[in-house]
Amino acid sequence: MESFLLFLTVSLSWVVVSGLSSSEFIYPNFTASNLRFIDSSGSFLFSRNGTFKASMLNPGTQQTNFYLCVVHVASNIIIWSANHDAPISNSGEMSLTVNGIAITDRDGSFKWATPPLKSSVSLLQLTEMGSLVLLDQLNETLWESFDYPTDTVVIGQHLPVGIVLSSAVSNSDLSTGDYRLAITASDAILQWRGMTYWKLSMDINAYVNLNYAVEYMALNQTGLWLLGKNGSVVIIQVNLFPSDFRIAKLDDSGQFIVSSFPAAAQKQEFVGPVDECQIPFICGRIGLCADDTASDTPVCSCPSNFRASSQNTKSCVPSDDLNSLPVACNSTYINSGLNLSSVSYLGLGYGVDYFANDFAMPVKYGVNLSTCQDLCSADCSCLGVFFENLSGSCYVLENALGSIMSSTTSDDDRLGFIKTLVKDSPANFGGNNSSSSQTQDFPLVALVLLPFTGFFLLVVMGFFWWRRSRLAKTGTGKLGYQTSPSSGNLDAFSIPGLPIRFEYKELDAATDNFKTQIGSGGFGAVFKGTLPDKSLVAVKKITSLGVQGKNEFCTEIAVIGNVHHVNLVKLKGFCAEGRQRLLVYEYMNRGSLDRSLFGNGPVLEWQERVEIALGTARGLAYLHRGCQQKIIHCDVKPENILLHDHFHAKISDFGLSKLLTPEQSSLFTTMRGTRGYLAPEWLTNSAISDKTDVYSFGMVLFELVSGRKNCSPRTQSHSMDKDNSGCGHSSSSSGRGLVYFPLYALEMHELGRYLELADPRLEGRVNSEEVEKLVRVALCCVHEEPALRPNMVSVVGMLEGDFPLSEPIVESLNFLRFYGRRFAEASTIEETNGQSDTMLYQQANTACTSSISGSNVILSYVSSQQISGAR
Repeated sequence: MESFLLFLTVSLSWVVVSGLSSSEFIYPNFTASNLRFIDSSGSFLFSRNGTFKASMLNPGTQQTNFYLCVVHVASNIIIWSANHDAPISNSGEMSLTVNGIAITDRDGSFKWATPPLKSSVSLLQLTEMGSLVLLDQLNETLWESFDYPTDTVVIGQHLPVGIVLSSAVSNSDLSTGDYRLAITASDAILQWRGMTYWKLSMDINAYVNLNYAVEYMALNQTGLWLLGKNGSVVIIQVNLFPSDFRIAKLDDSGQFIVSSFPAAAQKQEFVGPVDECQIPFICGRIGLCADDTASDTPVCSCPSNFRASSQNTKSCVPSDDLNSLPVACNSTYINSGLNLSSVSYLGLGYGVDYFANDFAMPVKYGVNLSTCQDLCSADCSCLGVFFENLSGSCYVLENALGSIMSSTTSDDDRLGFIKTLVKDSPANFGGNNSSSSQTQDFPLVALVLLPFTGFFLLVVMGFFWWRRSRLAKTGTGKLGYQTSPSSGNLDAFSIPGLPIRFEYKELDAATDNFKTQIGSGGFGAVFKGTLPDKSLVAVKKITSLGVQGKNEFCTEIAVIGNVHHVNLVKLKGFCAEGRQRLLVYEYMNRGSLDRSLFGNGPVLEWQERVEIALGTARGLAYLHRGCQQKIIHCDVKPENILLHDHFHAKISDFGLSKLLTPEQSSLFTTMRGTRGYLAPEWLTNSAISDKTDVYSFGMVLFELVSGRKNCSPRTQSHSMDKDNSGCGHSSSSSGRGLVYFPLYALEMHELGRYLELADPRLEGRVNSEEVEKLVRVALCCVHEEPALRPNMVSVVGMLEGDFPLSEPIVESLNFLRFYGRRFAEASTIEETNGQSDTMLYQQANTACTSSISGSNVILSYVSSQQISGAR
């Protein structure tokens, strides 16, 4: 043993004196600096196979700042740095002692050290995975760099909840930048100065299962994973092509990038966010970011009322020098010599948004713009506001201002305003008589001019009234083209992506004067038609919308018409003449799902139901994640799922809320959808997201399983056993009452009795495992908390069998028991008062969607057609 220790001592002395690097291990007492080693990169330790090296390194081209780094040799990428916020000179030193690692500069000043350790250090190892590890004499780990990540994670490394990645300032300055990647209990999120601007779960490539809490993020040879339950459950999964080595790095640009290294060449595999305009400081303070489709790179400019700063070209300042930008909760401007009199707001114009608005809740709902601005004026941390006209939602921009981005949604009505400090104009003292005279003469001039001004305005108003009357008689629209059926000027304007324009007389002839009505709903009636080429169409005659200008109407039609998917009903054309607004869809010969599922025709077989569920899920997944502009349907129900040959399912009425006028939208957003399918967040003023559609889809799944409405009177064919839920279940075929099927499905899930939930008309042509699959997916979709619901991409994966079935979280489904009690109350009222089944159904169906989490929100009875889209 003594001979072995002597050999180690001699070997160590040789390494230190000669300045040669070591392989895998070094021992106390060891000292390294960039100048002490022959290797020009300052490397002093390599992993066993030479995959990684530890170096005293000056990254980039700069020659002044040196850091203790771990570097991937093949790519020369730094995966970890110790003293990133305290660089040293080239003669600064890293020392390994029995107490750990310490870094000091040339003058002996302390820069960085490992924390206090529980025992003495015996050696420092650089593992083949890239981690620096301090070990004691029993070979137990005292400290390792993997537990203190900087901006990078590699294969084999875990990033647990509560630990963040922080970006560097630049490739040559490794000090902590402004961007963070944090792992939460349900997601991986990117933040800038505490404000979220991206979530992994929202990425189209992410498969999400939120039934368990996230514990850590990890990379492996097949992808990026968020794992829970000690690594046994996948929460979020991003599948990538197999690779033996990859890194996940929070770049100094603000993007989270996963790269692999085939043949030592770096290859980007995953980037978030993909749209660089969503990066908070991409164009500097108040810089306006727009996508350049030609070069696929962002273009920076300044919004209206702002110009480029002469001091910082990546920031914008008010165009008017009388306005200045305040500093959050900083009162230095009060003593700066500027005579500041008031707070003002500069508008950013239409078509812009802020990166944080989609991730933050409004500070107030249902207020006006003036109140929103007053809230900001009273808060020194507030630097601006965004205001939604329709909902009266007030969003505040606090503490720091990032870049503004061009809005990606055509119906975005958020208006942005930047808070400014208005300087007083210098007072004129000392006998400026001409100015004083002008001020005194102003009232006299006004008295002379105002009567003439009023007369002129009356003449102008009369002219426009006369012109409007004349145009109404001649049938000429305000955009300058004819609105009569014989118009030949419908092409007077051009909007890219528009489907076929039909003249009104063509559709009148195609439908035989709108003779055969095949559906109706809140937007209007639907008629069967035959075009001259003998193709069948469904013509939706929109009657309940206010008349929009043709240009606005056609712009929205262009958006809807460009959405193409095998599971979405195709919009073939439109008509906009005078006050007429019609949409022409492909004809679906089997009608809507509710007719096949709840009607008296042939029963839908189980496999047909599964195919309908899968087709609907695929269509919704495309609307949420496949479209250029994300579309939330908001009214998923059997009436809006149409069937074609072989029961091929297609979703209808997506995007029709775009056609509402602002006045109608303010009402429409208050209660959108149909009772029985409404998600709880509609009734609690919570944010509406794609998870709202997921809830409605879950309710449709229940109905596919049972073959009846979720909120329906109890009938002989759907009798259920008496239980303790208080829901009025009874095996008596003659009993009267109501059954709330989602609650019954939850109870049977808890008992494992899935086959009892299947439509009895199937008469055993389905097994328990098949029913269990749809019931479990449905229960996961209707979790009360939107964050716990899977996205539609994950739903498709579970239905197809490519993704393991999630386990419903009972705690998030207990609200169904409350709904069941409301049903029981309605049944009791019916039995004691002898009310009709119709009135009972109305009361209980209202109860079905008007009570959330024990808080009663009483809604008046409204028919589904009044609040739902057209069939």
